[in-house]
Amino acid sequence: MARKPHSKPEVEAALRHAEQHGWRIEVGGSHAWGRMYCPYNDETCRCGEFCITSIWSTPKNTGSHGKQLRRVVNHCARERAGDTPEFLETDDE
Repeated sequence: MARKPHSKPEVEAALRHAEQHGWRIEVGGSHAWGRMYCPYNDETCRCGEFCITSIWSTPKNTGSHGKQLRRVVNHCARERAGDTPEFLETDDE
């Protein structure tokens, strides 16, 4: 089953960007709309915090929150190193 879309288009676009890079999106939680989880779950990512980021349901500035979510994905230590999780690799041969 697909996750429910975020109500803010800028945030939803950032979430789709994260999913394209293998990040897992979990909807729900006590104080946030959901969370994004890095596919690598590596202690070298984000100072050992394993690339977990909160997604706010009603951010003060939706454009800035969308940019911040994209920045987390794009600046992931493993992503910048060019690693690809095994489940994203494709055999084009």
